[in-house]
Amino acid sequence: MDLITLQNFLDNSSFLLLFLTMLIYWAGAAFPSLSGLPTLGTTGVAIANLSMATLLGARWLEAGYFPLSNLYESLFFLAWGVTAIHLVAEQMSRSALVGVVTTPVAMGITAFAALTLPPEMQTSAPLVPALKSNWLMMHVSVMMLSYATLMVGSVLAIAFLVVTRNQDIELKGSSVGTGSYRDKLGRELLNNNHKQPSVNVAQSNGRGGTAVLESVAIESEPVTLSPQRLSLADTLDNVSYRIIGLGFPLLTIGIIAGAVWANEAWGSYWSWDPKETWALITWLVFAAYLHARITKGWQGRKPAILAASGFVVVWVCYLGVNLLGKGLHSYGWFF
Repeated sequence: MDLITLQNFLDNSSFLLLFLTMLIYWAGAAFPSLSGLPTLGTTGVAIANLSMATLLGARWLEAGYFPLSNLYESLFFLAWGVTAIHLVAEQMSRSALVGVVTTPVAMGITAFAALTLPPEMQTSAPLVPALKSNWLMMHVSVMMLSYATLMVGSVLAIAFLVVTRNQDIELKGSSVGTGSYRDKLGRELLNNNHKQPSVNVAQSNGRGGTAVLESVAIESEPVTLSPQRLSLADTLDNVSYRIIGLGFPLLTIGIIAGAVWANEAWGSYWSWDPKETWALITWLVFAAYLHARITKGWQGRKPAILAASGFVVVWVCYLGVNLLGKGLHSYGWFF
C-alpha cells in the first residue's frame, strides 16, 4: 500500500470515526439510560486518535521531516491534539458529556482537511529553506498542542455558558474546589431565582393627597437549576479551568521558542508579523482569564465568557491571519 492510498484510508477513517462518535455522544446525552454509549464514544475517539497518529507518522517516515509543513498536516496534527486532550478532559471530569462539545470540533477539522482541501494541498513537498530547522518540531508542535488544548478548554467554557443560560452567576472563591463550589453555586442560583421583583406604588397619605411610594412585592415563579445541571455546570467550569491552565504554559513556551527561532532565521526576536501579533493577543486573552480565576478568585459566567471568546481568537491566530494577509509565517499553503 503506497502512502497516498494509506493517507486516504486513514484520513477518511478518522473523519468517519469522529462523525459516528459525535452521534454516539449526542445520543448518550439525550438518552442517559443507555449506559454503554459513553464507553463506546471514548473507544471511538481513541481509535480516531491512533489513526491520525499513524497518518502523521507515515508522512514523517516518507518525507523525512516532522509533518507540520503545510495546512493538511497541521490540521490533522490539530485534530490529533484535540482528541488527545479530549481523552484527558474526559478522564478528569469522569463525564462523557465532554465529548458532546469536543468531538464536533475534531470532526470539523478532519472534514476540512480530508474533504475540502484539493489533492495538491494534501501531498508532501520538500521543505522551504526557512523551515529546514530543528525548531520546526520544537516551536510549531508546541504551538499546535497549545491551540488544541486551549480550544478544548474554550468549548467547555461555551458548554458551561449554555448549561447556565438565563442565570445570573457571579461567584468568587476557590478555582479548583469541587464540592464547596457546587454548594456555593447552588445557593447563589437559588438566592437569585427566589428574589421577588418589586414595583413602587403611589398611595395617598390622606392629608392633602401627597403621594407616598411603597415597595410592593410581585409574586413570581422561581426558576431553579436541577441538581444534575448544577453538578454538570460545576464539572464543566472546573475542567475548563484546568485544561486552559495546561494550554497556557504550552502557548508561552511556543511563543518563546518561536522568538528564538525568529532571531536565528531573521535576526530579530519579534517583528510584529500578523501571526506574532495574534499569538500575543491570544496569550493576553488567556492570561486575563487565568488572572481573573487565580488572583481575583472569579468563577461562573464572567470568566467563562472570556474563555469562550478565546476560541475565536485561537482560530484567528491559527488560520485567520494567514487567509487575511501575507506575513513572515505564510509558508506551506497558508500555514
